[in-house]
Amino acid sequence: MSGILLGAICGGVFGLIDTALMIPLSFPDKTAAMTGAFISRFGIGFVIAASSLSLPGWASGLIFGLLISLPDAIITKAYAPILISGIIGGTIIGFIFGRWGSH
Repeated sequence: MSGILLGAICGGVFGLIDTALMIPLSFPDKTAAMTGAFISRFGIGFVIAASSLSLPGWASGLIFGLLISLPDAIITKAYAPILISGIIGGTIIGFIFGRWGSH
């Protein structure tokens, strides 16, 4: 499987999980919030697959999960849930990509 395809699949799964966790929450514009969260989480998987840092996969994932999640956390002021989710998801995707992905 190509690296980009694996990253897109991982990002899509992460996006679906993250948006599913948002279903019971209330937002002024729930559709926009869930769409933005999905795109952000999909982007984490895609960027991990498209990049090539000289680090173990899990470390690259952690860095990209943090960096891509940080703007959303700052805008919403929901630092802990957004950053923790991004870091955990990015680390898992980075590990998966480091183990089974290819550039």
